Amino acid sequence: MNGGRPAPFRTADVPLPDPYPHYRAYRERDPVHRGADDAWYLFRHADVAQVLGDRRYLRGGPPAQLPRTCPHLRTTVANWMVFMDPPRHTRVRALVAQSFTPGVVEALRPRIRRLAKSLVAELGEEAEADFVDRFAAPLPLLVISELLGVRAGDRDWFRSRAVDLQQATGSRVARRADAFALADAAARELDTYFRSELARRRAGRERDGADLIAVLLRRAAGQGFGDEVLVGTCIHLLTAGHETTTNLLSKGLLALFAHPDQLALLSAGPELLPGAVEELIRYDPPVQMVTRQAQEDGEVGGRVIRRGSRLVLVLGSANRDPESFPDPDRLDLRRDTGRHSGFGMGTHYCVGASLARAEAELGLGALLRGLPGLAPADEPVRYSQDLVFHGPSRLLVRTGKQRPDGASAK
Repeated sequence: MNGGRPAPFRTADVPLPDPYPHYRAYRERDPVHRGADDAWYLFRHADVAQVLGDRRYLRGGPPAQLPRTCPHLRTTVANWMVFMDPPRHTRVRALVAQSFTPGVVEALRPRIRRLAKSLVAELGEEAEADFVDRFAAPLPLLVISELLGVRAGDRDWFRSRAVDLQQATGSRVARRADAFALADAAARELDTYFRSELARRRAGRERDGADLIAVLLRRAAGQGFGDEVLVGTCIHLLTAGHETTTNLLSKGLLALFAHPDQLALLSAGPELLPGAVEELIRYDPPVQMVTRQAQEDGEVGGRVIRRGSRLVLVLGSANRDPESFPDPDRLDLRRDTGRHSGFGMGTHYCVGASLARAEAELGLGALLRGLPGLAPADEPVRYSQDLVFHGPSRLLVRTGKQRPDGASAK
């Protein structure tokens, strides 16, 4: 970039390991910016909050880039709550929201704590391990699988299908050539799986009538929801329920590694964990961007936004805006994070935010207690090629576990 207005923004130009200096240049020099793809990119917290709280800016349906050669993928994503607008969004959200209230999540905490402790014990059996593969991905997947009533033997298959589905559902910086084909096949297989699960529960063959699939069926009775909505909702809960928390855990650990003073503070004061999770989300949110579409002409940050325009709200930049968060590039676990936008705001505020917070708090707490010597290994962190659902695909760590002879496992 030179001294004037920055070059048109392109996601392909953003450094994945640390996008924040790149965002800062746009936030300071052209905060409501017309990107190379003709969308408006919003980098300031105030502008992001304005649009998220204004019903004149809607979600506008699934991503336009999904090809017509992927019918299963298109049908599945069209029934994801995140791509719906009121009044349909309101009805589907009400169907799901009762299962993720703070009270429901509080009752889940003992089970989440046990799962986290078990994964920490397994992680500590190795001198070095991939934190994403061995802890950050399994924990939220195990939790959401149990909520949905997925049989234990199906969970590895579940995770593989979820990863394939994600090949096409984020704004990828780079896609493999068969990404859409993989995603469409995964959507087809998950559709078949969940239709079978719906049939099992209707026939009374479910293992437990209290799992989330059974609960959704009961709540949907008489409300006019077709199976495509119920199946789409289950698939959405699977993917959204584990990908974002995986990134939160991985990037939270990376942030603590990069700030040993804050890691020491948290280790000495685990009561700081709830507030620490909020600061970790603000500092490096697992979802970096969300999109909206203008339903009428308007103005944002002094720029005229025409009806039909697409707006990309850069949550990662908004959370580093010094107008809202003093000294924003500093990790401060005692900070009052106020209205960070890590879970969105307004109508589409993350319905699973309470669950994600609990998983991060209990997961990080189990790591601090069970593996106090945990440290990054020498291998560079490998990031997924996705700037929206942002996080490492591989994070090698040293467990610091002592062997029986007293030597450190290295």
